[in-house]
Amino acid sequence: MARQLLSYFILIIMLTFISCYSTLQEDPLRHYSDQESGYDSQAYPSYLSTVDDGAFNNLIKQRSDVLSLRKFDRLGSISSSGKTVNVNDYGAKGDGSYDDTEAFKKAWEVACSSNGAVLVVVPQKNYRLKPIRFSGPCKSDITMQISGTIEASDDRSDYSQEGRHWLIFDSVQNLAVEGGGTVNGNGKIWWQNSCKINKALPCKDAPTALTFYNCKNLMVKNLKINDAQQIHLSFEKCMNVEASHLTVTAPKNSPNTDGIHVTNTQNIQISSCVIATGDDCISIVSGSQKLQATDITCGPGHGISIGSLGSGNSEAYVSGVTVNGAKFSGTTNGVRIKTWKGGSGSASNIKFQNIVMQNVANPIIIDQNYCDQNKPCKEQGRAVQVKNVIFQNIQGTSSSDVAINLDCSKSLPCQGILLQNINLKGQGGGTAKALCNNVNFASMGVVSPRCS
Repeated sequence: MARQLLSYFILIIMLTFISCYSTLQEDPLRHYSDQESGYDSQAYPSYLSTVDDGAFNNLIKQRSDVLSLRKFDRLGSISSSGKTVNVNDYGAKGDGSYDDTEAFKKAWEVACSSNGAVLVVVPQKNYRLKPIRFSGPCKSDITMQISGTIEASDDRSDYSQEGRHWLIFDSVQNLAVEGGGTVNGNGKIWWQNSCKINKALPCKDAPTALTFYNCKNLMVKNLKINDAQQIHLSFEKCMNVEASHLTVTAPKNSPNTDGIHVTNTQNIQISSCVIATGDDCISIVSGSQKLQATDITCGPGHGISIGSLGSGNSEAYVSGVTVNGAKFSGTTNGVRIKTWKGGSGSASNIKFQNIVMQNVANPIIIDQNYCDQNKPCKEQGRAVQVKNVIFQNIQGTSSSDVAINLDCSKSLPCQGILLQNINLKGQGGGTAKALCNNVNFASMGVVSPRCS
């Protein structure tokens, strides 16, 4: 009888685990609205463990191992079982002026329709491309090895049919893009025609340089991405992503040139990246869940931002974000959560830890009254809820008088905010201030400056 009870107990545990795991995979955002609100100091120990999330780390590691083995198999046995597709063999010249778009399309079609593992080679030349879509699903597992430079056409009329994207990988699974080469958005002509540079011009979108849309099991690493027309690198509706060892650069006055943008993407790890642009180094918007960013160097730029969320009275959800190990230098913001008045949804279970600020204007900021428009935003009776946020082990200097600014909503105050081991000084090592409005918070360890 005891043995039967034990077997029954083990079976129940296994079924419960399988059920929970399947629910998370099928609809990771479904339960956001059911999360409890409010501050509970006893919740922090358990929250610390959930944010670190060993299951997430294991998932990333397993996926990375699979991709690494797949790559090894390709390169190690390419003559016997794999296939190499060189863009030069399909008409690409790589002389910096010839339009190589059709050659890249032909090479991709061959790679995507092949069976087994395929290595797409972009040699050490300068290839010029118009907007191009690398579409899936593909029969093969593809590695695109960019050793040379891919440069965008600077003729704006080339983007008349595709005004939002330059290079886009659409619905591709088991994809690696790497190789040490450069993706150059050639964005100067777009910046000159931005309404943020010339106020007399109408505001229009510009292309994102490199987009991954609806991709699964994706690795992007060891690339230089510079001078994007607008956003440099965007992950949209993707699952299981590793982005690592990327160098992303644009002038500090280039408008809307976010480094890495994440939207509606789950299970993503961003690591060992150097980002210096004219906008957010990393921007995380609605639908993003289980994101970890580690070893990030940011500056110049606008820091790492969650949001903006809830614009136009929309509903937005972000959950399970950890930024662990980052250095900000000369940025407009450090770590920031920004939401519009009138929105709904939540930004929850977020941790910023082990961060160094150098001459940062707004090192720590929550702004539930964000308003990026010409007319003042009206007061509204609802807001995107901000809850369960930890700022831990953050030190350095603020270039403004206010190092901590928690400006939360009157209608839906911030809940469960923890400040732990914070040491931020003002200019020249002087005293900085903390402004905290409509926020339910706790402090642990030494926190300077302190909310009153």
